[in-house]
Amino acid sequence: INKMEYTLIIRKDGAKRTFSRRGVIDLFELLTNEPEVLHGASITDKAIGKAAAALMVLGGVKEAATPRISTPALKLFREAGIKEDYDEEVPLILNRDKSDFCPMEKRCMASDNPQELLPIITEFINEIKKLQ
Repeated sequence: INKMEYTLIIRKDGAKRTFSRRGVIDLFELLTNEPEVLHGASITDKAIGKAAAALMVLGGVKEAATPRISTPALKLFREAGIKEDYDEEVPLILNRDKSDFCPMEKRCMASDNPQELLPIITEFINEIKKLQ
């Protein structure tokens, strides 16, 4: 899993879709616009933090694989019965320059309920889109 060409790969019903944007934007847009793509899918993600895990839980993902997963993300998967495959468990996902925790991971400390995390994730993504 470690040398991923894409940031996100979704496999379902013999079809494969790939995505290359950073963060949880692709998962968020799929959940918002094409939730059927996630339901029952197998996902490979470059790194899975709590926000990505919450989106996968809400989307009804069947299984997820990643080189790196945060402990809070693993907890969400186990509570939802999502099968996980990972190389390394870390306390929290770090930001891109490794100087602090990922801003999304920090914001998601507010709750362990994926439904309660969705508005937090939505707000963050809307802020990012305004900056682009």
